[in-house]
Amino acid sequence: MNAKILIPLIIIVVIAIVIGPSMLYIVREGEQAVITEFGRPIGEPIDSAGLKIKTPFIQKVHRFEKRILEWDASPNQITTKDKRFIWLDTSARWRIKDALKFYQALGTETDAQSRLDDIIDSAARDLVTGQLLVEVVRDSNRIIDLNLEGLEAEEGGGSAEPLERINVGRGQVAQMILEKAQQSLPEKFGIELIDVRIKRINYVKEVQQKVFARMISERQRIAAKYRSEGEGEAADIKGQKQKELERIQSEAYKQAEQIRGNADAEAIKIYAQAHGRDSEFYAFLQTLQTYRATTTENTKLILSTDSDLYRYLKKSGILNRR
Repeated sequence: MNAKILIPLIIIVVIAIVIGPSMLYIVREGEQAVITEFGRPIGEPIDSAGLKIKTPFIQKVHRFEKRILEWDASPNQITTKDKRFIWLDTSARWRIKDALKFYQALGTETDAQSRLDDIIDSAARDLVTGQLLVEVVRDSNRIIDLNLEGLEAEEGGGSAEPLERINVGRGQVAQMILEKAQQSLPEKFGIELIDVRIKRINYVKEVQQKVFARMISERQRIAAKYRSEGEGEAADIKGQKQKELERIQSEAYKQAEQIRGNADAEAIKIYAQAHGRDSEFYAFLQTLQTYRATTTENTKLILSTDSDLYRYLKKSGILNRR
């Protein structure tokens, strides 16, 4: 190859190797970028993935997450409305909505996390301080809906601590924290706060024993309620069983009496037919039946000579032998 052609080609390759990395850049999926020139943003943020071109050495690429980010601060000790000290641990999700505003106002995710610490912690402290402990811990009136107050009245348990009705609840408190934090979050930050969750609540030692005792008491009352309902159901089932048993026995007795009546009627019919055929033999059988039913070996009879019983005994010769 001619040296006149080779030398310029080598120069071009060297320049491409040196300038190429500073002129080409890649925006990945889940990223957005802001281009600055001498520290000043140029153009709109780039949020589409792919290979991009910029002015080498002069322009600089600042990359930011486009995906949802997590905020998780340290637990804070807060006093509730009923003067109970708790450790409140919250978490949140947020994302960079406007990369240009975010770069101009905050610059880095670390600075953004620090500002969110102030905003969300302040909102949580203000709202939790204005709520009772039970409002922050629970999310429904499920225990009260079991009608435990009525059970206490039946059992004479009026000395038990009354149940507190929840008007707000833990979920709504978290929603209120989110709304307050969103209002306090400046638009110039370019941040969208998606949600806030109460991750964990711990009690200080002075409160912990009282809370546990109350939880145990409530669970015992729930268990008593379930036992009472179970005993009522069991009594109802036993009553239904006894009622069904009596019905079956009554029907069986009725059927037995009907069968017995039909049998007696059939027997009477047979006896009547037998009497019609030979009345004397029938009378004799009836007399024998009477002997069997009324006499034993030691029985003594005093009969008149015209008695029907005497008539058959006389015919048999038993009286003459004696």
